[in-house]
Amino acid sequence: MTATKKLLIIGTVWPEPNSSAAGSRMMQLIDLFLAAHWQITFASTASKSNWSADLQSLGVESVSIAINHSSFDELIKQRQFEAVVFDRFTTEEKFAWRIAELLPNALRILDTEDLHFLRALRTQQWKNNTQDEAINWQDKACFREMASIYRSDCSLIISRAEMKLLLDTFGVKPSRLCYLPLLYAKPNFEALRKFEERKDLLFIGNFLHEPNMQTVLELKEKIWPQLRKDLPDVQLHIYGAYPSQKALALHNPKENFLVHGRAENVQDIIQSSRLLLAPIPFGAGLKGKLLEAMTYGLPSVTSAIGAEGIGNDETWPGAIAKTDANFIAAAKDLYLNESKWKNAQLKGLNCIETHFLFTDFKPIFLQTLDDLIENIETNRTQNFMESLVQFHSFQNNKYFSKWIEEKNK
Repeated sequence: MTATKKLLIIGTVWPEPNSSAAGSRMMQLIDLFLAAHWQITFASTASKSNWSADLQSLGVESVSIAINHSSFDELIKQRQFEAVVFDRFTTEEKFAWRIAELLPNALRILDTEDLHFLRALRTQQWKNNTQDEAINWQDKACFREMASIYRSDCSLIISRAEMKLLLDTFGVKPSRLCYLPLLYAKPNFEALRKFEERKDLLFIGNFLHEPNMQTVLELKEKIWPQLRKDLPDVQLHIYGAYPSQKALALHNPKENFLVHGRAENVQDIIQSSRLLLAPIPFGAGLKGKLLEAMTYGLPSVTSAIGAEGIGNDETWPGAIAKTDANFIAAAKDLYLNESKWKNAQLKGLNCIETHFLFTDFKPIFLQTLDDLIENIETNRTQNFMESLVQFHSFQNNKYFSKWIEEKNK
């Protein structure tokens, strides 16, 4: 690739890598394109926060854009981007039709982050207490996101479980999907703190993400009351960006249940902790908190949902618990048993080195990108169903957007 290729990334928000796995994921994508010498423009309709990444320091241009406004058309006509990345399907819905109309030869890439419709449907199952029943895919959120996947030249999928779902259940062609999980540098085993240098229990997760808030409630109401009896001198520390008053109200020093809010130094907090607790009740995609814990040598106890797309009972660095009683027993055992803890730590490091290294996926992704650009016309003409979905849905999105723009004048 040459340095002349220009990329537009449209984000729902400005990336905050220290606030969420989604923010880290976006920075990883930026790093991949920068490695191939792309000239990057990041655009968003949102306002920046104090925790937004400094994109300018990376040589990435930042542009504020408006929804349902022709000013966006001027931006893309001036820049003539060769490729556009949408950070989720709702962003693709708002802007992809304009890209297709004004830059028809630009590669359109959807970064799903996780399958939002899967997370939404599992959330509803959890609320209805129907987790053991088959999911009914006849849902508006499912239709919308699947249409977005069909419209895009390529969709980036972070979980092998979601790859399988899209291929087997929805019949998406493999050529339209690219498996690109959350990526990490090779862990430095020698720099990791030892068992005896660590103490206390940890959960970390952005509170704007509903599964994280429900996980904290699971810990507070179901796990911690019994586990605290077994580990009376141990504290459970809860960290997460954007905590609500409801979350902060759970803070109780007398019970050793400590809600801190945003973590200023995530690496130090993970390195100081002896065990991560994540009884995640629902969700989708990969859980960045669990993978990040592995990179810093921190074992974990989680649920089947937490481990999805990462590992199984044999390979998990800790335990995958099916019941609250199993969870409590596993947590106590791992916290106190140095031999089992060390074995779990090694499993986590092996998981990262085998399945999630940035250096392994970088050449694969860049080659995929080259192939997509070289064969863009062939791929589009050979996919009639995708073209059909694109034609009808782009027309709907286009005229709805133009109606809103006229209405707002």
